[in-house]
Amino acid sequence: MPLQARVRGGVWSRNSRWDDETIMIGGSISRWTMTYFAAALTWLLAALALMVAGIGHPAADLAAPDTLVLVHVVCIGWLSIAMCGALFQFVPVLVAQPLFCERWALPALALVTAGLVSLLAGFMALGARLPSAPWLLPLGAVLLVVGFGLIVVDLGLTAWQRPSGPARFVLVGLASLCATAAFGAVFAFALAGWAGRIGDAVLARGIPLHAIAGLGGWLTLTAMGVSYRLLSMFMLAPDVEDRKSRITLAAGALAVATTVGGGAAAVGFELGLNMVLSIAAVFGLVCAALYGRDLAGIFRARKRRQLELNMRMAMLSFASLAATGLLGIALVATRTLSAHLGAFAFLAAFGWLSGLVLAKLYKIVAFLTWLETYGPVMGRAPTPRVQDLVAESRATKWFAIYYVSVWMGTLALLAAQPGAFRMAAAAMTVGVVGIIHEIIRIRRLEDVALPLRLPAGAVAPHLLFAKT
Repeated sequence: MPLQARVRGGVWSRNSRWDDETIMIGGSISRWTMTYFAAALTWLLAALALMVAGIGHPAADLAAPDTLVLVHVVCIGWLSIAMCGALFQFVPVLVAQPLFCERWALPALALVTAGLVSLLAGFMALGARLPSAPWLLPLGAVLLVVGFGLIVVDLGLTAWQRPSGPARFVLVGLASLCATAAFGAVFAFALAGWAGRIGDAVLARGIPLHAIAGLGGWLTLTAMGVSYRLLSMFMLAPDVEDRKSRITLAAGALAVATTVGGGAAAVGFELGLNMVLSIAAVFGLVCAALYGRDLAGIFRARKRRQLELNMRMAMLSFASLAATGLLGIALVATRTLSAHLGAFAFLAAFGWLSGLVLAKLYKIVAFLTWLETYGPVMGRAPTPRVQDLVAESRATKWFAIYYVSVWMGTLALLAAQPGAFRMAAAAMTVGVVGIIHEIIRIRRLEDVALPLRLPAGAVAPHLLFAKT
């Protein structure tokens, strides 16, 4: 859906230049981004329900089938699908080129969903919650590889047309996704007994490599890259200096490359992983510190002095990222990382990544809904501002409940209090349900004043996809 629309506040064009009068968006709305977001939020609710019910860690061991179900619901169903939905919208914006093949987006989502369901069923069969069916794990792996493969090719070929700035982060993130999927496929075939001695060796020692490539490479580096552009765009700030972002990306890419390349070599030659993971951790901490420096520069240079809710909540996510790094250092220094790995991963997944995604979803949905509904009639009829689609004072409490609950859940895990953790998960669920309700209200234009809601020529958006 080609659009060219203006909103008050600043100018953003394909060369990312700003002024104080208007913000210009030239490009198109991804038809299926809202579908991805809806699917991802459904999986997030499923993950929270599992935690409230006491399924998975901390009620079960980190390597238990129930925990594997929970981890993959969060990392694939929630975070990865939400990230892919955002990338289908923003990668074309980053490189000022149309998406390579938008027709692949919906089949890819269907394949990833089917693969995840098959994988989860395989894990439940391992835990005797379902009848034994070893073939479910390889089937799920194949479907996931094909689904994510379509996404990687589509986004990768689009980003490669102009691999500069944030697009480079996306490319490294996509490469990390490939590594994550490769490890995961080997694990699935090994658990089914179809991978032979080599597959068993990779399964026995490669789980940390799989987790770091996924959480640290695919999800974190991609989130960093997208956040550079979104922060600059929504705070009316210049882009981060290219040299600085290159150094930040180099540190992150080295962390992933050391983990995947060095870790695979260590597994192959039957060497220890401690040195490899220690070097990767140093690179990762350097990347996080440099990212913090870049964020500080964006905040200092912003023209929009009054921060919107999504930016205030994103700051809590950045604080959670810093807390994750400090917690990791403390656990390593006290030699208790293995005992508290669940708390570390929980804070990274829900404080940093999930918090950032929820904060940005709140803004992205409002922004895209505004473009879809009012962009075509700009200049021909009175239209609301983007901020008129949201009710920040009402939404603030839901985000506050969510973040406080995440931090309390982290403390409960550190204190080995499963009951307190389940209470925190229940409170997180309340916050997330409230946020989802606000997003639905945005999509339905329920907070727009009636005289401006649907001016002549405007068409109400569909809840789950963009109309063409």
